[in-house]
Amino acid sequence: QYCYRFAKAHPKHYLFAACEVPDLPDAVREIEKYLKLGGVAIAELKFGVECDSLEMQRLYQVAADYRVPVLMHWEHKMYNYGFERFNTMLEKHPRTTFIGHAQTWWANIDKNHKDQAVLYPKGKVTPGGLTDRYLSDYANMYGDLSAGSGLNAFNRDEDHARQFIQRHQDKLFYGSDCNDQDGQGSKCSGAQMIAAIRRLSPSKDIERKLLYRNAKRVFRI
Repeated sequence: QYCYRFAKAHPKHYLFAACEVPDLPDAVREIEKYLKLGGVAIAELKFGVECDSLEMQRLYQVAADYRVPVLMHWEHKMYNYGFERFNTMLEKHPRTTFIGHAQTWWANIDKNHKDQAVLYPKGKVTPGGLTDRYLSDYANMYGDLSAGSGLNAFNRDEDHARQFIQRHQDKLFYGSDCNDQDGQGSKCSGAQMIAAIRRLSPSKDIERKLLYRNAKRVFRI
């Protein structure tokens, strides 16, 4: 409710999303309330539940019904369990637009990422990890570049990052996921990600997709 009031007080600068703990009895009703008021997404689903549970699937269906994306926070053994079988949800809910985000999502760009307990892997990336495949194989899967996890995925292997951006140029969009009070420097992952996108994008056109156009399309704004 606070976010809704804030966005409405600053309509030129802010939109809002809806969220609720998925296994609460009134979760669907609460989310629908704010989607009807103009919410542009269901975000951020960051709860200790199975990604293919009935409770989560009810929210996926709501997202499809209201034509809004769902932002998923993937973090091994912490939030949204079962990343390795999420393809079943992508196939079962083709009308739902999913956005991947956070440590496990970005660690799995690498085909050789075996230890899921390692949330911020370093070093060269071998293409073809689960994340890479989800983005390639499913039209309803997108990626949010935000936070230290997204920044690490780009910075750990810039050659791979350039190819990754080229390959998924219509599926990725910028996010900051930090308070960005400084607006620059080591504390501001958002500013660093903007710089990385500008540095690594193969062209100005692709840069604008990641920084603006893809999000405008997916969030229908």
